Amino acid sequence: MTSEEVAAFLAAERVLTVATLGRDGWPHLMPLWYVVRAGECWAWTYAKSQKVRNLERDPRCTLQVEAGDRYDQLRGVMIKAECELIRDPAAVAALGLEVYERYGGPLSDEARAAALRQAPKRIAMRFVARETATWDHGKL
Repeated sequence: MTSEEVAAFLAAERVLTVATLGRDGWPHLMPLWYVVRAGECWAWTYAKSQKVRNLERDPRCTLQVEAGDRYDQLRGVMIKAECELIRDPAAVAALGLEVYERYGGPLSDEARAAALRQAPKRIAMRFVARETATWDHGKL
């Protein structure tokens, strides 16, 4: 995929799978909702989650966003990244509001309040890409 196609693909898809390395060396895969900021994937998660523990030990991770139901439709993006964990409450809350809006539409007062209630328990994750691979079987 071209860089423009990657940007459009990431903007259109809904689930990013992040692979971190567990303490035992085994990959730990988890799906996340995400937003794209200036070409970078960002997500938030509970600060006490296993993926955060793994990233605290080793910030390297692999991200994958994929789509397609048949072989000739398969396409996706894999990103080798380093994850920056951001704990600043205002930054976490701002990201949470972005995530809520992306997945739920314009924010109601209730949705805004829910995101802000969750923010103190969460952290923001900025995925800094180091290498990217893409595929689009529709081009085969």
